[in-house]
Amino acid sequence: MKRVLRICLACVCLLAPTVAVSSAHAADEPFTRVEDVIYGRKFGTALTLDVFTPKENANGAGIIWVVSGGWFSSHDFVNAGFIAEYLKRGYTVFAVVHGSQPKFTIPEVLEDMHRSVRFIRSRAEQYKIDPNRIGITGASAGGHLSLMQGTAGTEGKPDAKDPVDRLSSRVQAVACFFPPTDFLNYGKPGEIALGNGILKDFRAPFDFREYDNNVKAFVVITDEDKRKEIGKAISPVNHVSADDPPSLIIHGDADLLVPIQQAELIIDKFKEAKVPCELVVKKGAAHGWADIGKDLLTLADWFDKHLAKK
Repeated sequence: MKRVLRICLACVCLLAPTVAVSSAHAADEPFTRVEDVIYGRKFGTALTLDVFTPKENANGAGIIWVVSGGWFSSHDFVNAGFIAEYLKRGYTVFAVVHGSQPKFTIPEVLEDMHRSVRFIRSRAEQYKIDPNRIGITGASAGGHLSLMQGTAGTEGKPDAKDPVDRLSSRVQAVACFFPPTDFLNYGKPGEIALGNGILKDFRAPFDFREYDNNVKAFVVITDEDKRKEIGKAISPVNHVSADDPPSLIIHGDADLLVPIQQAELIIDKFKEAKVPCELVVKKGAAHGWADIGKDLLTLADWFDKHLAKK
């Protein structure tokens, strides 16, 4: 378990600059931060996000930062340094913490992400953003969740009891780092990685469960056909359609944890569907690289191109 957490935390932390923002200097920062905004609840637990708002030159667009590595998510890893460039360019940033593995599985995490987008859209007037100019970003698992939101965001339910659930969970632009995109063809055709194979150290997020009325408890799904069906559903490559938002991926071609083939698969799908897309290949780079902070400029440029202007 310790090895898994080390890998997960590395995925989250590798993008965070070495200097964190100190609360003692908050008054000097060019943004305001509201912590632990509750965007939803499940099983008696609050789901939270932090809101970062530029003090000057706000451009009216929002960016969701998926705080996730290995589908591990924690408020402790919300570092304003990661989003400094977005704030500098006038974006309001929402750092979303989802229900984390090993407690919650990927299908459950995806429900959290849908809820977060709907919540942010419902508060657009409060946060002074355009509800039709929301982008999303993340790395590794955060990239996977970003692409799932881009390809599988849904319209709301008009008859939902909660007004938030009546709103769309779709986003208008995606820019991410080294995302898994197809768990049933992972690295090569037919290679399954549902907490096994290359992802053997990430079993918990793939321990899909269902409620069994007979025993009155959640039980792990062991039927392989069912597991493959879920694996297909949580793979963004299977949700690509012509109305998907412009999507950018930056990926190292020496990545052994998330093979660059994963990016190539979905980029090919985007091109077939004529969705604006781009793959930036980092030669010789593995799952993260020393000067990755410079590539945040490329992500910000993508949002400027597809999101910043009305």
